[in-house]
Amino acid sequence: MEGDKKYITGEDLKQHNKEGDLWISIQGKVYNVSDWAHEHPGGDVALLNLAGQDVTDAFIAYHPGTAWQYLDKFFTGYYLKDFKVSETSKDYRRLASEFAKLGLFEKKGHITMYALASIALMFCVVLYGVLCCKSVWAHLGSAVVLGFLWIQSAYIGHDSGHYQVMKSRGYNKLAQFLAGNSLTGISIAWWKWTHNAHHLACNSLDYDPDLQHIPVFAVNSTFFDSIKSCFYGRHLDFDPVARFFVSYQHWTFYPVMCVARVNLYVQTFLLLFSKRKFPDRALNIVGILIFWTWFPLLVSCLPNWPERVMFVLASFTVTAIQHVQFCLNHFAADVYTGPPKGNDWFEKQTGGTLDISCSSWMDWFYGGLQFQLEHHLFPRMPRCQLRRVSPLVQDLCKKHNLSYRSLSFWEANVWTIRRLRNVAQQARDLSNPVPKNMLWEAVNTHG
Repeated sequence: MEGDKKYITGEDLKQHNKEGDLWISIQGKVYNVSDWAHEHPGGDVALLNLAGQDVTDAFIAYHPGTAWQYLDKFFTGYYLKDFKVSETSKDYRRLASEFAKLGLFEKKGHITMYALASIALMFCVVLYGVLCCKSVWAHLGSAVVLGFLWIQSAYIGHDSGHYQVMKSRGYNKLAQFLAGNSLTGISIAWWKWTHNAHHLACNSLDYDPDLQHIPVFAVNSTFFDSIKSCFYGRHLDFDPVARFFVSYQHWTFYPVMCVARVNLYVQTFLLLFSKRKFPDRALNIVGILIFWTWFPLLVSCLPNWPERVMFVLASFTVTAIQHVQFCLNHFAADVYTGPPKGNDWFEKQTGGTLDISCSSWMDWFYGGLQFQLEHHLFPRMPRCQLRRVSPLVQDLCKKHNLSYRSLSFWEANVWTIRRLRNVAQQARDLSNPVPKNMLWEAVNTHG
């Protein structure tokens, strides 16, 4: 009965916002997930980032209807006294409910089958080109094909990390293992760890790891203050080296993207051999070992070192297309500092994303992620449905006076380079010196 209910205020809930004391609210009911956080399939970072507040919108975005039945065991017996839902959230939840009734989260189409078939075909082409052809042009072409194979494999890994692309969870994990770890050399465990944090704290300078690229890039002058990364648990030092690189980031952006894959390999190894707890460590390590067996062996089959270097660089350069795309979706969008808040979920996602406009026949090329806002709002939705729901998302943004930005690939590049150039110019300003920046001053004084 209503009179028997126990209530706490939002301020009381905020006190339970740390590891070991982690409470959340979903539709006004308060849950204690302190002891379960490390078992959360989406990782403990997701819960820690949103701890001490109502997380209804995020819960709806990330969980199927079947997840609600598991909440009761965490119920504290308390209800949120000052629980309110904004008009924007009401409309967002209504839209998510309509999509669920239409079965859009379950209708996956045949995208995965086509993608896996294309990956298998490309892998055969790469093997034939390297092992059976002697022409340097055939070897170069094989490197290009391998780069596109990695791009498509990454999309499969991405999809399978957000929702079940196969008929069972076991087969879904197999798809992650093959398309992610074994074929690309990038750990799906690392991806889940960083990507879930990115989605929840979209474009938060101190909580979103996808914006934390010091010393190479800075998308906002806030990084000049050596802010602390709440994701990595350390300060992002803006030292003289960082200032030098950031000052030329609009020139180095594309060259760095050509070798950005190296960073992903390094990040994978740092996680797999760290003390951090995460599921399927052994399986992830086995997958990485498979990659670092077949890829070096394949490269060693080329006749000489110049061709081997050419092959590796060419394949990495092709994947730069994907790395650039990921940056375009967020680098030029709105940013903020601090943790994500559950009461402005829709607003933060619209502010922190940019869509890339393209014809439907190019959807395969972008892996559905050209609909970045739609994907962020409904991460469980199969990519084949994103184009369908896009007009409804646009209408909702228009209704609540929120930005919906959809740019051509060229325009998105222009916006991104402009943002990087503006920050670079601020970094060059000698009236805002970095402590002990003698190297920087010497370079700019004496050329």
